[in-house]
Amino acid sequence: MAILIGDTAPDFTLESTEGNIHFHDYIDGSWAVLFSHPRNFTPVCTTELGFTAKLKPEFEKRGVKVLGLSVDPIEDHRRWVGDIEETQGTALNFPLLADPKGEVARLYDMIHPNADNTLTVRSVFVIGPDKKVKLKIEYPASTGRNFNEVLRVIDSLQLTARHQVATPVNWENGEDVIIVPSVSNEDAKTKFPEGWKELKPYLRIVAQPKG
Repeated sequence: MAILIGDTAPDFTLESTEGNIHFHDYIDGSWAVLFSHPRNFTPVCTTELGFTAKLKPEFEKRGVKVLGLSVDPIEDHRRWVGDIEETQGTALNFPLLADPKGEVARLYDMIHPNADNTLTVRSVFVIGPDKKVKLKIEYPASTGRNFNEVLRVIDSLQLTARHQVATPVNWENGEDVIIVPSVSNEDAKTKFPEGWKELKPYLRIVAQPKG
């Protein structure tokens, strides 16, 4: 059965480039990004892992732990790390999980038999501190992901969690946001004392809250 937004992210234990990882213990109290790549020593995956390593300070600033996963063995992961650093100019600085039996890949429905019965698609899961899935994105194996977009969504999710606001179409960090409909005008006066612009009773625009 596919994992849906709002489901608890399944727990697992796997070997990684940073030792054995028990997933729920590793991410405890943090946000997390778990993403799969189809195969080691492939061009698109190499660029993705290098770019994600460069973004580590941005993930850390948001309290996010990042983990990659493929169905290749740990020995291949360790050999591939050198290629990533050589070609992308950045050393791998987050765990790369080895799932050679495909158990976790199937647990997270990362393998699509109609695409390939053994390789994972490019899945991305954003998981909150409550260990619930907040975002799920899937790309075909041939298309590299936009990890700046992953950061943008995390910013949006964290704003919602802290301030009960939603983000409009094409929103970027620092732009106006929307008060969620579940917040009454009375409660909004307390949460947003500087006021808001009401286009419709259900569409109330407010400056992005700080913090």
